[in-house]
Amino acid sequence: MGDRELNEKVVVITGASSGFGKGAAREFARNGASVVLAARRDQLLEDLAAECRSQGVQALSVPTDVSQHDEVENLWNVAHTQLERIDVWVNNAGVGALGRFEEIPIDDHVKVIETDLLGVVYGSYYAMRQFRAQGYGTLINVASVIGKVPSPYYASYAAAKHGVVGLSAVLRQELRENNIDTIRVSTIMPTSFDTPFFDHASNYSGHEVTPIPPVYEPEKVVDAIVRMATDPEDEISVGSAAKFSIFAHQVAPGMAEKMMGRNAHKEMMEKAPVADDREGAVHEPVQEGTELKRSA
Repeated sequence: MGDRELNEKVVVITGASSGFGKGAAREFARNGASVVLAARRDQLLEDLAAECRSQGVQALSVPTDVSQHDEVENLWNVAHTQLERIDVWVNNAGVGALGRFEEIPIDDHVKVIETDLLGVVYGSYYAMRQFRAQGYGTLINVASVIGKVPSPYYASYAAAKHGVVGLSAVLRQELRENNIDTIRVSTIMPTSFDTPFFDHASNYSGHEVTPIPPVYEPEKVVDAIVRMATDPEDEISVGSAAKFSIFAHQVAPGMAEKMMGRNAHKEMMEKAPVADDREGAVHEPVQEGTELKRSA
């Protein structure tokens, strides 16, 4: 049975061509929400829109590179002019460049920041302007446990996700000080999940890309995104390892960072098989990784 609170809502989702975004789009449509889907892979986006329309809802595909301000502005324009309002905006698009900081091309670091942080700044900007104008709305920013507890070999990704956590907190402060309780901002911080993120990441580590264990089913994050749309919380971590790491970092940050560093180094640099460098999807989309889970 669908969630009646989502019926006929209008939801914008970035990074919708695979992973959490694709799973969330399907769930929103199943629950009667109209969806506006954004990602770089045009055909995958249109296929997903057609799938959502088969649920009897409106679904628009808007090819978008969130690192480009004008493309995010266009996404907002299409959504609010064609569907007349925006109830929920999900900033989910993300890429990663993995390896030792100085061994990753600087252009990759820049593109990760442009996508994972500036993309969220652009999306949040237009979402908040829309919500302020209409008097309500929910902004959901997908960050990461690495936005609270840094991990080696994820330098620009960690920097971006720390920025997403901070930006979201500032927006909540401004709403609180302006006495606005009809606009909510939720930050979701997943730990490692089995999604195509690791198929898409550029890799200069010298080893196969492996998520830092434990690794969870991505449906948990999809469920969290959908739940935040009707029952928003300020910050939530998803996966018991994320909850533990964030709590440990609050109590004993030095110890938590040492544990994270040791675990990441062991898994990525000692246990993972040797592999050649690859560019991944940081700059241009790749064919791999078109579903919710990495193995699809």
